[in-house]
Amino acid sequence: MSTVTVKDYRANAQASTWCPGCGDFAVVAAMQRALVNLGLKPHQVVAVTGIGCSGKFNYYLGANAFNSMHGRSLPVAQAIKIANRDLVVIAAGGDGDGYGIGVGHFIHACRRNVDITYVVMDNHIYGLTTGQTSPTSRKGFKTKTTPYGAAEHPIRPLPLALASGCGFVAQGFSGDVKHLQSLFEAAIQHKGFALVNVLSPCVTFNKEQTYDWWRENLVNLDEREDYDPADRSAAYKVVNELNSLVTGIIYREERSDYQDELPNYDPQPLIYQDLSRPIQDRDELLAAFM
Repeated sequence: MSTVTVKDYRANAQASTWCPGCGDFAVVAAMQRALVNLGLKPHQVVAVTGIGCSGKFNYYLGANAFNSMHGRSLPVAQAIKIANRDLVVIAAGGDGDGYGIGVGHFIHACRRNVDITYVVMDNHIYGLTTGQTSPTSRKGFKTKTTPYGAAEHPIRPLPLALASGCGFVAQGFSGDVKHLQSLFEAAIQHKGFALVNVLSPCVTFNKEQTYDWWRENLVNLDEREDYDPADRSAAYKVVNELNSLVTGIIYREERSDYQDELPNYDPQPLIYQDLSRPIQDRDELLAAFM
């Protein structure tokens, strides 16, 4: 069996149109390296995205790709995994895409626990539409849409994920590709829904949360020997005390995923099952519900 390399993931990738210095480049690079390190080939992986700068993630990854509507990557990704559980399914979005129009899907994906990985490239601004306040922008943040400062408090993805029942919650930083790669590997190997929120600077429109700003303010929980990611209460406490300025695996628990909880769910992927049934069988089945 041939060995997979990063070049295999670059073979089908399109030329990038992201701004030079965009943090999302590092997200794709870290994911490619994670998939290679796990021995996964491009045909075994499918990436689903929505709309925005993050929506180009699947174009550049070089695996199977599906581009959904704005904020709708999660329901599509979950459907793909339920139909073919042999695939490694990665949903990707941005803070506007995932925590704005897609926040309802996010909450239900956390509690449903389908075995997919969700990567959110969080730059605290709408980049594709040239710099408006996003759901994670700080209160008082000045942009084109909030020239006097944002009036709302921001969405806080980490405590929201914990409160919604997410079994794997992690946060990475685009300025540390090696650590980000390790988080992606752990998320993909986790059985169930896994969130990796990535602090991914927008160098063009967000002049506050820069690479240097994040480096000065972030605390890596993976380097703290006294931190236990299996303790949900500790996860809440550290996230609140440090105002979500953390990286690493924040919380992880092992439990059955959605498909294992379904009664009579065939372990054979749906795409391999014979779904053709005689007309009389279908009529008999329908009659049972009339």
